Amino acid sequence: MGGAKFIFPAVLGSFAVAWACDHLIADKKIFGGTTPSTVANKEWWEATDKKFQAWPRTAGPPVVMNPISRQNFIVKSSTDK
Repeated sequence: MGGAKFIFPAVLGSFAVAWACDHLIADKKIFGGTTPSTVANKEWWEATDKKFQAWPRTAGPPVVMNPISRQNFIVKSSTDK
């Protein structure tokens, strides 16, 4: 288990580098640019959410992606006919 003493610090170091790059590029905007008003404006978010909630539902009921895991099906035995 001697490899763990190298793997754990390497994983932590990679997370630190990823966080630093994200902070510099997205938050500090070292390449320039601004945050779009659609992201920064809370009123825009609320108006968009209100619009989406007001749309009528034209689709059917929600679909179960994996009905077997829900166990909501009927299994007929060979004696039931």
